[in-house]
Amino acid sequence: MNVQLIDTLAQAAEGPSVTMTLNTHRTHPQNQQDAIVLKNLCKDAEERLLEIYGKRDIALLLSNLSKVPDLIDINHNLEGLLVFVSADVLEYHRSIWPVAENTVAVDDRFLMRDLIKDMNRSTYFLTVVISQSGVHLFKALNTEIIDEVHDFGFPFKSSSHYHTDQLKTSDAKAVDNMVREFLNQVDKAVVQAATQLGQDVVVIATEDNRSRLMQVADRPGVYAGYAPINYNQTTTHHFAEQGWSVMSEVIKSRQMENIGQLQAAVAQNLVATDPASIYNAAREGRGDLLVVRDQYKLPVIMTGESTFDIVEDATAPGVIDDLVSVIALEVISKKGRVVFVDDADVELVADMALKLRY
Repeated sequence: MNVQLIDTLAQAAEGPSVTMTLNTHRTHPQNQQDAIVLKNLCKDAEERLLEIYGKRDIALLLSNLSKVPDLIDINHNLEGLLVFVSADVLEYHRSIWPVAENTVAVDDRFLMRDLIKDMNRSTYFLTVVISQSGVHLFKALNTEIIDEVHDFGFPFKSSSHYHTDQLKTSDAKAVDNMVREFLNQVDKAVVQAATQLGQDVVVIATEDNRSRLMQVADRPGVYAGYAPINYNQTTTHHFAEQGWSVMSEVIKSRQMENIGQLQAAVAQNLVATDPASIYNAAREGRGDLLVVRDQYKLPVIMTGESTFDIVEDATAPGVIDDLVSVIALEVISKKGRVVFVDDADVELVADMALKLRY
């Protein structure tokens, strides 16, 4: 998952590091060109490395770089591919999102802008479907159901909440209590799954069952939202659409909350907007929330340990392709949050702003 990869890259030692991004294809024969593009990017990376470093000094990095074309199976490609190579790191990430362009970056640290953006835009969540046929729990990624959960007691059979005693089934209160008891079992299983997987949950059910579930829920906060079940449309595709319609609104709400926090911090003099101030505050561990306009990039050449000049040519020798990526890495590695905003209509404090802890 992106979070684990970001953590791995954040922990990587400083030194010559190659970051490659490319657009890819899911199907044959289009994906055949992916292999060619990847080999060309690896060749470009090798040439750039040899312009800057001695071959002996980067022998391990070059060895890892040579493994990349054979390591990545093009038959499993999605929309984009991010590759990270250094002397002690060889990692890649397939993305459901295309990248802005096919690029090679050579720096002392990995450029993780695209990976962080991918994490921002790729939302993993759980969808619990309570229906007449039972209760099923699905893993979802944005608009797609990617798997059904067969753990934590799932799926639950519908017969679990029916009394065999015919007299009790005629008693509305007894039936209601019986359904609540069943949904309480479901809730405990959902909470266990949500906690272990670290994901929000969308409920698809009748309004009665949703209401009962919330009444018996041990931790109502794990449920991000609700969509009504339509018994005429019970395909996983339809459940995926319903789940995403709920989660997309949750994401927008959380994004606006982040921007609201940033704007509120301005009045407290706890926001930095100057790139140099942001860079130094991030390095010092004072960065709580970094908000960046999606199209904003900052190629620089360092003039000192904490000073730099902004330049135009991101590929020139000695230039850090995008200081935004470096800053984002600093913020994340020190337990801060990073959000890229791609909505042009959203009013930001600045193209890049950092909410400070103190």
